[in-house]
Amino acid sequence: MKKLINAPEDVLVESLKGVALAHPELSVDLENHVITRATPKAQGKVAIVSGGGSGHEPLHGGFVGTGMLDAAVAGEVFTSPTPDRVQVATKAVDRGAGVLHIVKNYTGDVLNFEMAAELASMEGIEVGSITVDDDVAVQDSLYTAGRRGVGLTVLLEKIVGAAAEEGRDLAAVVELAKKVNGQGRSMGMALTSCTVPAAGKPTFDLPDDQMEIGIGIHGEPGRHREPLAPASDIARQLVEPILADIDAAGPAIVMLNGMGATPLIELYLMYGEVAAILEKSGVQIARNLVGNYITSLDMAGCSVTVLKADDELLRLWDAPVNTPGLRWGA
Repeated sequence: MKKLINAPEDVLVESLKGVALAHPELSVDLENHVITRATPKAQGKVAIVSGGGSGHEPLHGGFVGTGMLDAAVAGEVFTSPTPDRVQVATKAVDRGAGVLHIVKNYTGDVLNFEMAAELASMEGIEVGSITVDDDVAVQDSLYTAGRRGVGLTVLLEKIVGAAAEEGRDLAAVVELAKKVNGQGRSMGMALTSCTVPAAGKPTFDLPDDQMEIGIGIHGEPGRHREPLAPASDIARQLVEPILADIDAAGPAIVMLNGMGATPLIELYLMYGEVAAILEKSGVQIARNLVGNYITSLDMAGCSVTVLKADDELLRLWDAPVNTPGLRWGA
């Protein structure tokens, strides 16, 4: 294992220390592994909290800031944050209008965020929740009951963050989150495994001439393994299951996401292949993201997310955002 670390057990805290130094606009609670805005939003607005295991950066801490999250809770690498730390984050950002929890569909995350919501309600904080389950690759996995929550999480955090910023109430923000989750789907693939620092070796063995189609963001196996193929064929294998699962014809927001170790030259090449397939299928790419937004440590590979969009979603997408990982109009 070759990694820029000191000791595996110190990776998270030392990374959070670096976040605090690099981004004075954020406040980092090293004891509870919580990142919040240094300047809270106005009183009377809904707050947005998300989180999960570390190793997916910039998700979630890189999306804390104006127009997106109010707080992110960082678990250990690929490990759900504990309920008490989610509760700390929830209490820290509540501005009197309630808090939305955005939870990826992994069993530990779901249970721990549910427990945190119960703790918050005992203190008089109203909590709404959305469980993101956009991965079309598999119905159940090592970590989930039902579909996994993957790339759509980024798009959902941006859109509902904008809605909360403009002053919508908690019920309206929750309904919007459900709408986004219902209209977005994702599919990913891997060229290599990832190496968790504490394990010191790859999560799974993948021969140099093979690729895994339908992987999860923790290195979970996907639909199948097959010989390495040209980018055009890989794009087809990612896009076709999405289009088979959802009617995405019309305007859409599309993300071509890197898993951590794929260079931009390859990601842009893949985006070109994906865009061509989508356009032939009647999908009009109204907005896009290309880059590393929800990663899997040092995994080489990519994922595609397609969100069917209307004027409301596009307006909220275009609203100002100012975070370490996403920034425009602010």
